[in-house]
Amino acid sequence: MPVNSLSSGRTGGAVVRRFSLPARRLLLLTLLALLAIILFMTINLHGNIRYILLHRGQILATMLLVAFASGVATLLFQTVTNNRILTPAVMGLEALFILIQTAMIFFVDADGLRVLGITGKFICESLLLLLFSLLLYRWLLHRNSVNLHQVLLVGLVCGTLFRSLANLLQRLLSPGEFAILQSRIFATFTRAAPEIIALAAAIVLLVAMVIWRMRFTLDVLALGRNSALNLGVAYPQKVMVILLLVSVLVAVSTALVGPLTFLGLLVVNLSYQLIGSHRHRYLLPGVVLTGIIALVGGQLILERIFNMAGTLSVVIEFTGGALFLYLLLKKASL
Repeated sequence: MPVNSLSSGRTGGAVVRRFSLPARRLLLLTLLALLAIILFMTINLHGNIRYILLHRGQILATMLLVAFASGVATLLFQTVTNNRILTPAVMGLEALFILIQTAMIFFVDADGLRVLGITGKFICESLLLLLFSLLLYRWLLHRNSVNLHQVLLVGLVCGTLFRSLANLLQRLLSPGEFAILQSRIFATFTRAAPEIIALAAAIVLLVAMVIWRMRFTLDVLALGRNSALNLGVAYPQKVMVILLLVSVLVAVSTALVGPLTFLGLLVVNLSYQLIGSHRHRYLLPGVVLTGIIALVGGQLILERIFNMAGTLSVVIEFTGGALFLYLLLKKASL
């Protein structure tokens, strides 16, 4: 056989091996995400095209940011806790967001919040959520030993406390104030202002750069604490950094659209099945692409097929909640 044929055969085999099954599945998810985006931006495009494109572009940018923030935050959280059922919601951040919204209307009233402005309100909410996370992690993880079970337990207790306080204050609100509050504590993708989207995009981009540089470290952390320590990873420091990054993403996502408890759980577990790999260089983009398909495709279906007969956040929470119950029952039966 000629030497050129052998060399070309080896080169072709190397190319096939390099383009692995997870990479091919990522390419397919990318094409589906692009198709959903193109259809969302162009279907039924008539009338004032500039206004429609601008409005849809803002909604699309919001969904892209939430898809990244919610999905990646849940993936990182499950990596350090080594549990596919848990979500960052157990840390109490979303319950704290509801308490903040309730307290603002109860103590300041709706008109007084206009002094802060849209950007100021977004920054204040994000900083309060981050401050709670910093205090919690500094209190529980200040030693070299990391007890994640203790962190999760305290987070659950704090979340229950925040929900109880929020329910108490909500019972004391007037009907008009309660109606305003209800519009703020339910997730929606259509109310984010352009300046808030730009600020959130800058924060998410910085966090994405840090996380991508840690993708190989995340693979080691997924093996467990003992394995990570044996392989030379500074486990306490890395876990602290990852939990803070998770808090930043959850704070930005929650302050941008409102609480979405089960979106991350849904897209992460779907990504594990679709990607077929546990390596984070595949999982990280896979989670983002799955989130984009779920949000953009879901919004497109609700708008064009069901004529907005439902709300996307409600559908996602219902589907994610059903998946959560399925995972609990499946784990209990093992």
